[in-house]
Amino acid sequence: MLKQSARKALFIASVIASACVQAVPLEEAQFISLDGTLLKAWLALPSAANTAKPTATVVALHGCGGLYATSGPRQGLLNARHQAMADGLVGEGYAVVFPDSLTSRGVREICTQTIGSRSITQRERRRDALAALNWVRQQPWGQTGEVALLGWSHGGSAVLAATDANQPEVAAQKNPFKTAIAFYPGCAAAVKSGYQPNTMLTMLVGEKDDWTPAAPCIALGKTVGASVTVYPDSYHDFDNPIGTVRLRTDVPNGVNPGQGVHVGANPVAREAANTEVLSRLKAAFNSP
Repeated sequence: MLKQSARKALFIASVIASACVQAVPLEEAQFISLDGTLLKAWLALPSAANTAKPTATVVALHGCGGLYATSGPRQGLLNARHQAMADGLVGEGYAVVFPDSLTSRGVREICTQTIGSRSITQRERRRDALAALNWVRQQPWGQTGEVALLGWSHGGSAVLAATDANQPEVAAQKNPFKTAIAFYPGCAAAVKSGYQPNTMLTMLVGEKDDWTPAAPCIALGKTVGASVTVYPDSYHDFDNPIGTVRLRTDVPNGVNPGQGVHVGANPVAREAANTEVLSRLKAAFNSP
């Protein structure tokens, strides 16, 4: 059996390599959100799960741009970030489920919409995440209690929404997510509402993020006892396996409304964050 350090190295290598190559096949799935919406989702299974052997699962929530690449050779497929995470996690033996909260509702993206005008809010995202949790438990490869939640940006905020014990839909879950990991979520609303996690929470944020800034997440972590890692010299989307930092002037939200936001990869931070993800999952699932 590979030592933990070697397995982490393989995980990181697969995340980087899959930016160019789709290594893990995906299956389309459907289930009903708690709000009644028929959701499309994409499922990646390790080979062992195909024999109906129960496996730990990660429900992964996309950001405001949705699941798919909008240009280039991956257009219409999972974008590089999502495919890379699927490849890395499946390589570690986890199943991965990507609910599609946007196109299932006839929406392509909400990044360019002001927060107050969005028709898809954290209420819908929370209900989608909880529906995915319930659906996984009904599958022959699903294992009760062995489900983690992970999300990026708007999906990171959805991680908070779906683990907030103050929400009746969350409180009603008898067997919640085993752990929750949020990449650069928006934390200001959670701080204001008195968010209380119903599971272990990890937040991975960028020091220079001017879209969803680190400071509210640091404050939230101190209040609720969550783990917060701040990656130096990193902007929003720092874990993307492709691209460089750029200014998005089409985003109306952020620290400086109307002035755009910076997004883009930091390879050092990406490697460290992927290692952190793997460590948190192994701890939650008591994996060797």
